[in-house]
Order: sequence, then C-alpha cells, then structure tokens
Amino acid sequence: MIGTAMARKAGYDREKVLDKALELFWAKGYHGTSLKDLEVALDMRPGSIYAAFGSKEGLFAETLRLYADRSEQQFHQTMAAAETPLAGLAAHVRALGRQPSMPAPSRACMLVKTLLETPDDPDLRELAEAQMRRIETSFATAFRAAQNTGQLGADRAPDHLASRLQAGIFGLRAYAQRGDAAGRMTGLAESLASDIEALAQS
Repeated sequence: MIGTAMARKAGYDREKVLDKALELFWAKGYHGTSLKDLEVALDMRPGSIYAAFGSKEGLFAETLRLYADRSEQQFHQTMAAAETPLAGLAAHVRALGRQPSMPAPSRACMLVKTLLETPDDPDLRELAEAQMRRIETSFATAFRAAQNTGQLGADRAPDHLASRLQAGIFGLRAYAQRGDAAGRMTGLAESLASDIEALAQS
C-alpha cells in the first residue's frame, strides 16, 4: 500500500521538495526517474528521502496528489470568473490550448502519463484513476449547474458530458507532445471549447 510519511521535524522545506519532485516526475515519469535523479534534484540523501516520504512510491504519490490539487484549483478559479458554467468549461479548455508563459516539464497530463506507465502497479494506477475521477466529477458538477440554470437541456447527461470532456482534454494534452503541435494547439482547443458552447440552449 502507498504509505503517507509521518509528520516530523526536518531540516528542509517540504513544499519546495515536493515542487522539485513533481517537476522531475512529470518530465521523466515514475519509472524514468531514478533515485539518483531525486538525490540531485532535491539535494537530499536517499536516507532522508525515505525518512520523509517512506519510499520513492510514497514521494511520487504525494506529487501526483499535488498535481491533481493544483489542476482542480485552476479549474475552480476559471469557473468562478466565468459568467456561466458552460462559459467556464470553455474557458478552461481554451487555457489548456494556450502556450504557457512558463515552460512546463511536460505538456502531457501527468495523470495520463502515470496511468499509461504503471499497468503493473495497482496502487499507483488506482491513485491516478482516483484523481481523474475527482476532476471528472468537477466537470459533471459544472454541467449539472448549467442544467439547473436552464443553460443545458434536461435531456443531456452531465456525467456523460463530463467523461467526453475529460477524454477530449486528455487527447489534447497527449497531442501536445508532438513536435509539430505548437502551432495547432490553440485551434484544437478552440474547436473543443466551441463544442461546449454549442450545448447551450438558445
């Protein structure tokens, strides 16, 4: 089982360590990141890493939860600034299609990368799937809010729309890994966002 390290007094900044570990795991993947890579990036000895996080898997699990938390926070901020639920969902997709102001470790979704990389690791796979379900639930809640306000027809299924949106976003993020994708991402995201806006009842 994936254990959570006991809280302890330590001579390091846990938040900064997790930020650095997240960047490394996001860029190289779980299996592609060696303990030596972590030692160098975190400036911690193996014994300190294990004392703080229990194992490499425990550290990775914390970074995966952090990644999902930040993704969900960004989504909720976008929704809060939007005039309607569908407008918020469309704005979220458009933001994913824009070139980030700061280079990210990878344009692919860390959750998807983990799911594809860990078919033989049930704990990490289940953790990745759980975070995906959490985000998909937020999409469904937004579609349901659109339905409750009359923006979305009563015959629409919010859960199905949420699953379709997540599949579309994951496809978009995977496509972004192509070397020739940079000039196409905005247009692809715009098409997906327009599909969301087209759901609105006139």
